[in-house]
Amino acid sequence: MSPERRFLFHLRDINQRLNADVSLALTARRAKISHFRFHRMFQRLAGETLKHYALRLRLERAAAKLIACDDTVLAVALENGFSGHEVFTRAFRRHFGSLPSQYRARALARASKSQRLRHLVLTEAIGSCIRFFHYPIQQSDSRKSNGKMTMPILSVTRKEIAPQHILFISRRIAPNERKEALGECFGKLFSHGAKAGLPIAGWPLCRLNMGPGLLTIEPAMPLAAPATGEGEMQSGVLPGGPVALGIHAGPYEGLSETHAAIERWIEANGYRPDGAPWEQYVTDPAEHPNPADWRTEVYWPLAK
Repeated sequence: MSPERRFLFHLRDINQRLNADVSLALTARRAKISHFRFHRMFQRLAGETLKHYALRLRLERAAAKLIACDDTVLAVALENGFSGHEVFTRAFRRHFGSLPSQYRARALARASKSQRLRHLVLTEAIGSCIRFFHYPIQQSDSRKSNGKMTMPILSVTRKEIAPQHILFISRRIAPNERKEALGECFGKLFSHGAKAGLPIAGWPLCRLNMGPGLLTIEPAMPLAAPATGEGEMQSGVLPGGPVALGIHAGPYEGLSETHAAIERWIEANGYRPDGAPWEQYVTDPAEHPNPADWRTEVYWPLAK
């Protein structure tokens, strides 16, 4: 098993114990490696220390819970592993810049009850893996499941989709910089959305403008309502209308094969592409460490 894949199993173990003891000492002992080595490995792959990772997840889940339900601040604090109201309020204000009650009042005005409940589900699913989309897995692991080769594409269909509000970042990168760029951008977008109380409406996605050398990527978070851009983050809308939707199975390294298969399908069925395609990452790699279980939805807009 590759070190990258083994790390995903460690991450799943941490997420399952999030409100219990996730100290560096215990976690390193469960991983059967030294404290120092685990600390360096975690910070290098996750982009933050284990302590910051665990606290961030607990606070983000608590914030989403404040938006989605009517529980008291104390009940939300205790449910998310904080010992009391004062400890939670102090940590919440340090992370989000406002009191829990102020945050709740501001966020409640942004979305309907159903949108806030979906935001809670997505926050709990996405927060732990936000930096791990396009996570590299060695080829020996990536194309096999139980010793058998896996096919990268499961299906291609034509579908009508509605326009979607997004908050995105535009970057020009070399192809080999994609994993790091996505991790950084998704981390910024998700963190900004959580602090601003923006209701998440779907899994992270990335729009692609491909070229022979550099490519332009637009990592984005789908939102239930329009948002104001800040710094390099921009507000936008994914266009609605007809798309060719391909379901990619397996690790991200095989996505180019799925894009090629969709382009062939478009030509064979007499359609014409109309605009940049995008990928939507709908599996939490930390919850599903086996790359054979990963799914990515690939959208190609079609001319009407």
